[in-house]
Amino acid sequence: QVQLVESGGGLVQAGGSLRLSCAASGFTFRKYAMSWFRQAPGKERELVAWISSGDSTIYSDSVKGRFTLSRDNAENTVYLQMNSLKPEDTAVYYCSAALDGHNYRGQGTQVTVSS
Repeated sequence: QVQLVESGGGLVQAGGSLRLSCAASGFTFRKYAMSWFRQAPGKERELVAWISSGDSTIYSDSVKGRFTLSRDNAENTVYLQMNSLKPEDTAVYYCSAALDGHNYRGQGTQVTVSS
């Protein structure tokens, strides 16, 4: 079955960096786009970044220039490098895959940025 397992979250001071990972299994990873969403308490879920099967990327305006999304098809993993973190980046971050009409996501990893 499809599994997405996020890791790498934690507590960091403003201006710091974190690298999130999402290990995927149960599908042909290299064929599918992957994305990261985040959700803060009381806020709508937000698409943070998206990467195509061909490595094209799209970022939300709120993270553009600070976050970098990449994928390693040999490891079935996507990475979200987050630099210059701000308190408003605090949220639970979810890895997601849309596979043949079904949306899958992991359990999420908490990112907390202190001011």
